[in-house]
Amino acid sequence: MDPCGDLAELLERAIGENPPLSIKEGNMIRDGYHEELDQYRDASRNGKTWIAQLEKQERERTGIKSLKIGYNRIFGYYLEITRPNLHLLQDDRYERKQTLSNAERFITPELKEKEALILQADEKCVQLEYDLFLALRETVKTYIPRLQQLARVISELDALQCFATISEQRRYTQPRFSDDNVLHIHNGRHPVVEKVMQAQEYVPNSCTMNAEREILLITGPNMSGKSTFMRQIALTSILAQIGCFVPAEEAVLPIFDKVFTRIGAADDLISGQSTFMVEMLEAKNAIDHATQNSLILFDEIGRGTSTYDGMALAQSIIEYIHDEIGAKTIFSTHYHELTVLGGKLSRVKNVHVSAVEQNGKVVFLHKVKEGAADKSYGIHVAQLAELPDKLIKRANEILAELEEGKPEVRQETPVKQNDRVQEELAAVDEQLSFFGEQKSVKKNENTKEHKVIEELKSLSVLEMTPLEALNALYQIQKKVKG
Repeated sequence: MDPCGDLAELLERAIGENPPLSIKEGNMIRDGYHEELDQYRDASRNGKTWIAQLEKQERERTGIKSLKIGYNRIFGYYLEITRPNLHLLQDDRYERKQTLSNAERFITPELKEKEALILQADEKCVQLEYDLFLALRETVKTYIPRLQQLARVISELDALQCFATISEQRRYTQPRFSDDNVLHIHNGRHPVVEKVMQAQEYVPNSCTMNAEREILLITGPNMSGKSTFMRQIALTSILAQIGCFVPAEEAVLPIFDKVFTRIGAADDLISGQSTFMVEMLEAKNAIDHATQNSLILFDEIGRGTSTYDGMALAQSIIEYIHDEIGAKTIFSTHYHELTVLGGKLSRVKNVHVSAVEQNGKVVFLHKVKEGAADKSYGIHVAQLAELPDKLIKRANEILAELEEGKPEVRQETPVKQNDRVQEELAAVDEQLSFFGEQKSVKKNENTKEHKVIEELKSLSVLEMTPLEALNALYQIQKKVKG
């Protein structure tokens, strides 16, 4: 380490202990650093004392006891001698400055010089200090490469010291790195959650991933700890690769080239991107750039769309990663139908975060176990959130009907997805029917109607917005009436 001692000595000698916030206020350069600055300061601080000493000195030298030094804003400093004593003045250094009725006022070169120093001392002090600071700053610039190297060394030492302190205080373990791409964490913990919990006991979890277990499909109830488990695997890997001990009893880790995450729900409304679009874009980024040496965390992919769409996408993503990428992947889901992949894809394994039901309430055990979860306990979580009892009861009834495959359908007329579109489609059907009949009776007799029929056939009504469909129908109607 190069401590830059010569620069430190220069700054210590130049800059005062408590400099002001602004570099144009003065009082930042130390006394003794610059001779001219010291003179200005001396004049500013000791001006009156110097004037009194000069007055005494001139009285003794001239023998004029009534000689005095005065000051006014127009003439500045002057030596005043009464008329009866003018004959005693034999010094040619005295230059007449002002004549009064009973006295003469003089200036000497020495007093003139001191006057300039005293009157301009403060102003010149500030300007000279600013110039000295700029010159000092230019000198410091030449030390930039040495200072940057010193900063790098200090920051590295600071990081290592932080790692050492945290590792000792929180019982972290030295990790080992695997050459055969094996990940094995025994009783790992989430470093941030564990710290926040403090007095509460953190439930540790183990994880093993190797050539036969490249993708872990996690199921289990909300709030059980799926996301925590996923993130602690990534954090443990990152901590190890930056040179820190890890929150686990034992850790054997591969070297990951990248870590990709698709966690949480966010949108980008300004760019016109929905929550689901953001989810898909993040998934695409991972799929496009991941390698077999990457770590991918996908938390509930597909939940932003319909059940079947989401399930299909989720399964397809898992299959693609399994067949095309081969990255170590942890994939959490509430789609229990996906757990069949554990038997279909050789490197996909099911794990779940356990929970038990006691007296109609769910108890989270926060323990990751092999196999798939039996159910999601979503209604129990809603109950924990204190939704109305009537609502919870009705949800249980609907769930039972759905599980039996006989969902209750209310007798009201179903609400169409878009009534206006349906009405417009019906109107188009009528037009098609009408023109179709006319065409069969008078084949090619009416060229205008034939063109309208062809135009109707070319429309993709289901892909049109209600307004577009209405406008298209209006234009066709105008052609027919015309």
